[in-house]
Amino acid sequence: MSQSRHVPVMLQRCLDLLAPALERPGSVVVDCTLGLGGHSEALLTRFPEARLVALDRDKEALRLSGERLAPFGDRATLVHAVYDELPAVLERLGIARVQGVLFDLGVSSMQLDEADRGFAYAQDAPLDMRMDQTTGISAAEVLNTYPAGDLVRVLFQYGEEKQAKRIVSAVVREREKEPFTNSARLVELIRDALPQAAKRTGGNPAKRTFQALRIEVNGELAVLERAIPAAVKALAVGGRIAVLSYHSLEDRLVKQVFAAGAATTAPPGLPVVPEQYQPRLKLLTRGAELPTEEEVAENRRAAPARLRGVQRIREEAE
Repeated sequence: MSQSRHVPVMLQRCLDLLAPALERPGSVVVDCTLGLGGHSEALLTRFPEARLVALDRDKEALRLSGERLAPFGDRATLVHAVYDELPAVLERLGIARVQGVLFDLGVSSMQLDEADRGFAYAQDAPLDMRMDQTTGISAAEVLNTYPAGDLVRVLFQYGEEKQAKRIVSAVVREREKEPFTNSARLVELIRDALPQAAKRTGGNPAKRTFQALRIEVNGELAVLERAIPAAVKALAVGGRIAVLSYHSLEDRLVKQVFAAGAATTAPPGLPVVPEQYQPRLKLLTRGAELPTEEEVAENRRAAPARLRGVQRIREEAE
């Protein structure tokens, strides 16, 4: 088990962003993406007065992080849920408002390191990619059953793959001979399908296709679209959210929700802006913050990370 999997991305910066909201007794912080519990453990350690609620859809992650967080006793509540279920989870726990929320949207390093989950293109594995292996369709089913047009849309939209049509026509041709089951065959097919020039840029040529399949299988963008506004709604005044995203589609979504909350909704031309039109949020980061060069050198998984933070400064307009 490699040590690199235990390094939470931009950890110190996330803690510093959330700190002003979590140093008070009785504060509640939600880790929406528990994973192996690295961020959660750091939150509980740094903020001894805070209570943690942590969500993950991956039962294996919950089991492992449960062991890791056991020393904190009842300060940590771990829940098997997808992060757009946040409102229902808080209601069940009788928590009206929270002071901090953290999202780390990268695939958990455990899922990348466990060969049999099929997330990583560097090793041969069954094409599964479900974060919660008890539900939903696998990446193999997507490849084998989606009409060509839908597959092109998935690769182009979610993988930003310019060669989507070439790759999909090769997939459709090959799946008729034999359905896809393993990642190595898909990686090889992508290498063969791409023109020479496309292979020379941006790392492994399969990277964008794997990202697209993962987002489709787990409904990640749809979940995020519901989850970020839900997290904003759950924040008490003075509460803060930090979001780490790893590709432009996620980051754009987060940026839009935060920017809308931080803008005035007043009709133009009012001499004084009434309270109900005032911004609800204050941006805590200028654009998206990037990891330092040192951090990327130590933990290459941090390289694509983008961090954005906001603070709630007013109640919702009635």
